[in-house]
Amino acid sequence: MSRLISYIGVVTALVVGTFIIAVSDSITTFQTPPAITYTASSTISVLPVVETEKTEATTSVQAQPTDVTKKKSTPPAPAPVVLSPIEKIATSIKTALSPSESSSLDASASALRSALVNIICYAPAGSRLRSISGSGVIVDAKGIILTNAHIAQHFLLADRNVSCTIRAGSPAIDKYKASLIYIPSEWVNANADILTEANPSGTGEYDFAFLAVSKSTTRDELTSSFPSIPLATSPSNTGTPVVIASYGAQFLESSQIQSSLFPTVVFGSVKNVFTFASTTIDVLALGGSVAAQEGSSGGGVADGKGELVGTITTSTTKGTTDTRKLDAITASYIRAAYASETGNALDLLLAKPTVTSIADFAPKIQALELILTANL
Repeated sequence: MSRLISYIGVVTALVVGTFIIAVSDSITTFQTPPAITYTASSTISVLPVVETEKTEATTSVQAQPTDVTKKKSTPPAPAPVVLSPIEKIATSIKTALSPSESSSLDASASALRSALVNIICYAPAGSRLRSISGSGVIVDAKGIILTNAHIAQHFLLADRNVSCTIRAGSPAIDKYKASLIYIPSEWVNANADILTEANPSGTGEYDFAFLAVSKSTTRDELTSSFPSIPLATSPSNTGTPVVIASYGAQFLESSQIQSSLFPTVVFGSVKNVFTFASTTIDVLALGGSVAAQEGSSGGGVADGKGELVGTITTSTTKGTTDTRKLDAITASYIRAAYASETGNALDLLLAKPTVTSIADFAPKIQALELILTANL
């Protein structure tokens, strides 16, 4: 961890994340009125600090609405967010849950929490690249992680001395190294110019990727079976009770992200559904909650069946968290998009030994890296 000190950055509640996404009119809703366009960010940037200021945390924000002054010391880390009582699930759920439904959702929350990981990537100080912190979920016991493409793109930049680590726990600590086994070329081609932009935009379409744990970063041997939660095959609809988990980090200083980053786990419901096409449920609107903050990108949404029904892609980041918007692309959309681009079912990728998946994808990395770095 000592070698990471040079990368310690400053983050505040208003720092603009690495990937800011606008849900545009290209997403149509099954209901009226049509989808509202808004700017969102769910990946937090960790900005480098000048070497001489290591002992003084200096606040740096973009488009700040209020004056922010230098901080002479790092404030204590907030307490971790704990599971909310099941009886306090969002009131938008139209019918009360039965005891068995409550128990099932509690079990899903436990499984999702166990499968949750923090993904942190460090860019070299002085480069145009940004260090970032985001989330992911292990969806197969072999150690296969689902996250966002705008997080996983950093795994294409090893030649640029970008180093990514998988962390887990409460607080999150370094656990594993991972390798990219799939990122949609559609996403890379469509977003090749956003790597260094302060305020990039998009719809969240194709914004998913898969990583495979490759080795341990601790003295412990790599486990043969990881805590995981399976990907759903069918989407949830409006009103479905869900549990949401992520490593939200918007309200932490960079040093706290390093040492005091706790999982955020909340209960809620699907408020609305959207589509990238015409009839499929591709996006879940989850409303405002404490999960609606930077760093939640790649976090998971699970239903009472114990399945991962979505992965967080967008969240508005201004105002109180209960007034924000949080969206996730559905597992069924991810399955369909993967099949459309590759011609194969996603389950075939998940069934492969991770060593094979890593080796199969490795020859594609250089070409994708060149697309990303052409504008650097």
